[in-house]
Amino acid sequence: MAQAKINAKANEGRFCRSSSMADRSSRLLESLDQLELRVEALREAATAIEQEREILLEMIHSIQNSQDMRQISDGEREELNLTTNRLMGRTLTVEVSVETIRNPQQQESLKHATRIIDEVVSKFLNDLGNAKSHLMSLYSACSSEVPPGPVDQKFQSIVIGCALEDQKKIKRRFETLLRNIESSDKAIKLLEHSKGAGSLALQQNADSRFN
Repeated sequence: MAQAKINAKANEGRFCRSSSMADRSSRLLESLDQLELRVEALREAATAIEQEREILLEMIHSIQNSQDMRQISDGEREELNLTTNRLMGRTLTVEVSVETIRNPQQQESLKHATRIIDEVVSKFLNDLGNAKSHLMSLYSACSSEVPPGPVDQKFQSIVIGCALEDQKKIKRRFETLLRNIESSDKAIKLLEHSKGAGSLALQQNADSRFN
């Protein structure tokens, strides 16, 4: 009888310890789940800041090279350049880096995709038209929506092999490049228009002299 009581006490102690350990494990797991959510929120916030920094730099650069800047007085241009340089400098003081965890296959896919994009960009000066159409087919390969034009299937398979965060960065790079091309096209058209208007005015003046 006494031995049975001792055994019962021992079993009760083991049960209490096991129950206590399970509770601690559950609490620790819950804490880690909450921390994981905060870590992901931190990465998302940092990524958003990183993207905002890129957008601001692009906008400042766009203003610096805009057609409007070429059509104002030297004094006004100098004053505005001082402001844009100050804003550029202050933006560059913000340094945010969100590292992407990749396996060897994802690392290789990223290198391959980056090399293809760099090759297309290097052709901009020589053949802007073909480079733009090629760029559009690469960009379509990164879009989840139905693309309006042809899709580079080979490049699409390479992008799919990249980490999800890298896929988003590749798509953003295309969007930036396409905006820059659009700005360049507009600047060229404005320049051609101004040249055409100038030539027309000269021709009209010449015609009036002979009339």
